[in-house]
Amino acid sequence: MTNAVLLSAGQGRRLGKLTEDRPKCTVMIGGRSIVEWQVRALLANGIERITIVTGFRAPMIRAALEAAAMPAEIEYLYNPFYAVADNVGSCWMARERIGEDSILINGDTLFSPAILARVLERAAAPISVTIDRKGVYDSDDMKVRLSGDRLSDIGKTLTAPVDGESIGMLRFRGEGGALFAAKLESVLADQSALSLWYLSIIDRIAKTGAVGFVDIEGLPWAEVDFAQDVEAAAAAVAQFGL
Repeated sequence: MTNAVLLSAGQGRRLGKLTEDRPKCTVMIGGRSIVEWQVRALLANGIERITIVTGFRAPMIRAALEAAAMPAEIEYLYNPFYAVADNVGSCWMARERIGEDSILINGDTLFSPAILARVLERAAAPISVTIDRKGVYDSDDMKVRLSGDRLSDIGKTLTAPVDGESIGMLRFRGEGGALFAAKLESVLADQSALSLWYLSIIDRIAKTGAVGFVDIEGLPWAEVDFAQDVEAAAAAVAQFGL
């Protein structure tokens, strides 16, 4: 039975006044919080076991979902290191929740149920990164390179050629969760690794050939990093059918 882990510990300071007093995942988009949109898309695909890694103003996340009366089995896992470590710290806290059939989702990624349905249908590798494609990639995009049916590189600093960008959704199957946990433990033996994005761990695993991808080009999604992203995100969620 597939379970989901949402990485929702961050404040999202780049959103300015929108997140002065609230977690990024509780920002309202199209009349609902980001985290509510995520949970609704998970439920639409039959995923009811959800772990949400919280941090900044953690009680607000629970309150937002309780107010929305989501019929899901939600575990709230507090990350006390959210202010001093990047999302690799949240992954460490949730490593035991990432098993033989798990979905890992960034707390600021809005995705249509159709995207998750495609990932559930097509992800075959131990670890699969969900990717989209566009004409031009900027410095903030988590860019990827592909080699056949495998992902070979992922990172914000990749230079051309670039084959796509990660949307912030991964699926783990079989040994994938254990591979991820083992590499996390190895990398975090160095304290400087606390500043890493968790996808830098995926980049390391990709060198072994264990990382595939699912292409969702043409399906609606959005990432909310800056205040100017809110309008585009609202246009995206209007297409979700939720």
